Amino acid sequence: MSAILSDDVLDQLFRTARTANAFADTPVSEATLHQLYELTKYGPTAANTTPARFVFITSEQGKARLAPALDAGNLAKTLAAPVTVIVGHDLDFHDKLPYLFPHTDARSWFDGPQEGRRQPALLNGSLQGAYLIMAARALGLAAGPMGGFDHAKVDAEFFAGTSIVSNFLVNLGYPSDQGLFPRSPRLSFDEAARIL
Repeated sequence: MSAILSDDVLDQLFRTARTANAFADTPVSEATLHQLYELTKYGPTAANTTPARFVFITSEQGKARLAPALDAGNLAKTLAAPVTVIVGHDLDFHDKLPYLFPHTDARSWFDGPQEGRRQPALLNGSLQGAYLIMAARALGLAAGPMGGFDHAKVDAEFFAGTSIVSNFLVNLGYPSDQGLFPRSPRLSFDEAARIL
């Protein structure tokens, strides 16, 4: 049975959580990254397509490969982050559907040119990237999602010869009070929503 989470948990996930631009000087273990994925994978996607693919960059060598693709404003903070995740999505995600959605022939829904799978791959992969951010917060990590990079360079460096393309990046690490900007305003319910 589901229960309403405590205010402390809701604060950690939403109300006081912030986009991180700097992190504590504490490494994130591989075990934590595995735990992060194990939570992320349970978020819902259409027909359980789960097209997201994640590259967790933790080494100096990996960061050096990523650096040429980064915009100047994202370079220093990304090189300093304990982990940078490339959130990508597989344009041939449908090949996994006989395993992921076995009760019907969902693979045939997405047959045809790759271009026809681009939108569902982006939509559902973006959902999974958001689940990754929330799972990171649930595990006590801070997250700094960002665009500001050359997709073609990232794809050539990390996904060459595959059907995977990059979507966005997320810097991860343990929280720091450094580099936090004042919280920007949010729209009110009446400005952003309506009940019919």
